[in-house]
Amino acid sequence: MEETARRIVQKLREHGHEALFAGGCVRDRLLGREAHDIDIATSARPGEVQKLFPRTVAVGAQFGVIVVIEDGMECQVATFRADGAYPDGRHPESVTFSDARGDALRRDFTVNGLFFDPLEDRILDFVGGQADLKSGIIRCIGDPGERFGEDKLRLLRGVRFSATLGFSVEHGTWAALRAHAPEILTVSAERIRDELVKIFLHPSRLRGFDLLDESGLLEIVLPEVAAMKDCKQPPEFHPEGDVFVHTRLMLSLLPEQVSVPLVFSVLFHDIGKPRTGVRDATGRIRFNGHESVSATMAEEIFARLRFSNADTEAGLVAIKNHMAFKDVRNMRVATLKRFLARPTIDDELELHRVDCLGSHGMLDNYEFLLAKREEFSNQPLIPPALVTGNDLIALGWRPGPLFKRVLDSVQTLQLEGALSTREEALDWVAKNREMLMEENPQ
Repeated sequence: MEETARRIVQKLREHGHEALFAGGCVRDRLLGREAHDIDIATSARPGEVQKLFPRTVAVGAQFGVIVVIEDGMECQVATFRADGAYPDGRHPESVTFSDARGDALRRDFTVNGLFFDPLEDRILDFVGGQADLKSGIIRCIGDPGERFGEDKLRLLRGVRFSATLGFSVEHGTWAALRAHAPEILTVSAERIRDELVKIFLHPSRLRGFDLLDESGLLEIVLPEVAAMKDCKQPPEFHPEGDVFVHTRLMLSLLPEQVSVPLVFSVLFHDIGKPRTGVRDATGRIRFNGHESVSATMAEEIFARLRFSNADTEAGLVAIKNHMAFKDVRNMRVATLKRFLARPTIDDELELHRVDCLGSHGMLDNYEFLLAKREEFSNQPLIPPALVTGNDLIALGWRPGPLFKRVLDSVQTLQLEGALSTREEALDWVAKNREMLMEENPQ
């Protein structure tokens, strides 16, 4: 990737244009981190870039941005520019093509305002970014209030960079971030979601969570999570504290690598507790049905932030079922096998593990399920069906709702080892026809 980007720079330079690596890739280079992509800033205008390279896409030509496709890789090439006003809090109403210094001054944070010349192997720093990298500081370029006022997404980006880089936020930048936090909702839901995903997928997600909370952003973008503060829980099961403390502790217990459904099911699995909490006649706090309420609320959040259907469905399954784990020892074998066969079970098991460790600390049911999964591992949890709907039709059954109930009954016996062959299953259906019809009239 770097060699391809270097050749693009070289070609631009050969045709009389200034060209440099810009932004995050320079920051990551100085930090000794691998860059995920390389952006190039250049004095060449968009049309000149397109003339020089045979394969380009004008993704933002009005802002001077052209994607150059070389060696099967995409590299964003942007003309040096200065921005006009940002009336929508996200995009400049006009741009003026500029030079490297002017381009650096329009950027968000000093650590992202650096340039690197790959041909001469030198850093160009017009904003003090190198000093802030060495000191571990996130600082706005210029006036923080102006930078956040121009582009409200920078509020979440500031939190993300502080969390993922492990940097502190400079005092003036932090004050402005907190002051502008209520304006974050002018940003599209998709962009808010993308920043939240980047924060919570990163191993430093706990720091990100705390910064979102301390900045005031959490209460605005995820008010349902902030509402868990001071929601008391029964101390015999939750000695750690209220629901917010419990959720925060669970985040700290997750492994470094997590899926989107898992980390957001941790965040949302108990958001229904503030709405369902009551004290019974003995004075004990109860949250009856909170898992269903949490799932309903989570579904609204997933929709509000435009999560994919796949992530939404997987997250909701984990939330809806997180209380079912307390009953696994009492499940009949067929129910247990179906439980373990769900495609979301790995994330559900991890949610249950950190739920327990973040409260009473008992992992009995978790370890029971791991043992059962090992016990069942010598054959498919859900083997091919012994009897199908066509078999029932051949036996004279009329298609209808009863079909599924009969097939489920056969599968239950199969999962429990009472039926093992097609012949045994068909014989059982024939012998129990009257009983099945009485129990499940059509």
